[in-house]
Amino acid sequence: MSKPSAKLPLLISLGLVILGLILGATGGFASGSILGGIIAGAGVIPAAWGAWAGMQGETQAGLAGAISMVLLSLGAGGLLIVLGIIDWIR
Repeated sequence: MSKPSAKLPLLISLGLVILGLILGATGGFASGSILGGIIAGAGVIPAAWGAWAGMQGETQAGLAGAISMVLLSLGAGGLLIVLGIIDWIR
């Protein structure tokens, strides 16, 4: 039985983070940042799948990349949401 690859989920996660950042930058401050933050934060889901695939494949590179993408997704998503809420309050 072949072991799952962590590459595709990591690329999907990176794509969601980039899409979230683009939406946060171009979609207006409050609404765009919050929507972009949600989309960027959703990158955690494929990154977590990539972490599972990295564990199944017993590769440290796949697991390290997945953990990095989890942190990047949470950081970018959280930052965009906080900036959107701050702008919404002002």
